[in-house]
Amino acid sequence: MKPRPAYPSDVNDKEWQILEPLIPKVKEGGRPAEHSRREIINAIFYVLRSGCQWPMMPHDLPHWKTVYTHFRNWRRDGTWLHIHDALRKKVRKLEGHQPEASAAILDSQSVRTTEKGGHMGMMQVSK
Repeated sequence: MKPRPAYPSDVNDKEWQILEPLIPKVKEGGRPAEHSRREIINAIFYVLRSGCQWPMMPHDLPHWKTVYTHFRNWRRDGTWLHIHDALRKKVRKLEGHQPEASAAILDSQSVRTTEKGGHMGMMQVSK
């Protein structure tokens, strides 16, 4: 089968080398996978980058229901969180930081109040 033209959202070889170990493998003993994990990721990234609805995915990508099922299952089992955490640690190391943050900055926003609180403080008085 002739390879499809690449979309701007497709992962390149270097990116796939980083992502591949973080993606769940195809389960053994079941039906063989119809699409590679890389092509599933490319399809998910297409939807995320383009903002299109799942059923509006191009026909040269795996069927949208297959892609959405993987996306949903990986969200439920924590795969996306695991990928996020692993990539964050990698970026922090590349920037010369410890893999985990050692401090956090919390900011609070001031809220303007009136002398009267509750419902009465929010009502506009008509004159």
